[in-house]
Amino acid sequence: MDTMHYFRVLVVDDEKDFLETIVKRLDKRGIGTEGALNGEKALELMREKRFDVVLLDIKMPGGMDGIETLREMKKIAPLTEVILLTGHASVESSIEGMKLGAFDYLLKPVKLEDLVTKLAQAFEKKEGQDQKIRSAKIKELMRFPGRVFQQEKEEEK
Repeated sequence: MDTMHYFRVLVVDDEKDFLETIVKRLDKRGIGTEGALNGEKALELMREKRFDVVLLDIKMPGGMDGIETLREMKKIAPLTEVILLTGHASVESSIEGMKLGAFDYLLKPVKLEDLVTKLAQAFEKKEGQDQKIRSAKIKELMRFPGRVFQQEKEEEK
């Protein structure tokens, strides 16, 4: 992983120009960013790589919509934070997304500063969760050194 990047973001939006612009702007700010034009491609990328935060458009015509994509993303990477983007002020969908585990939602058009702030907040939350998991594993190792190795062997199978 490139150490210049503070964290990794996946942007999912069916509007190609918007997607390319956001990816370039975030990359310039040191945020490792990749884009996907639909939910299916986003899920494929999530199976291959680790992302800290996903910026996900709710309204995507054809194929999977944002809410369906969010459901599947949470199965693949439950701790990855998802920020929903909505251009149609469809707050109901955003609220449904929040119930499914989305971190927050933003209305399009979004100011880059607001977006970067929200991405950073989502990343901080994910890092906090990751740290708790690491701490729990370390405590487990200190209490039962043999058990952790046994678990690793079982996970490798």
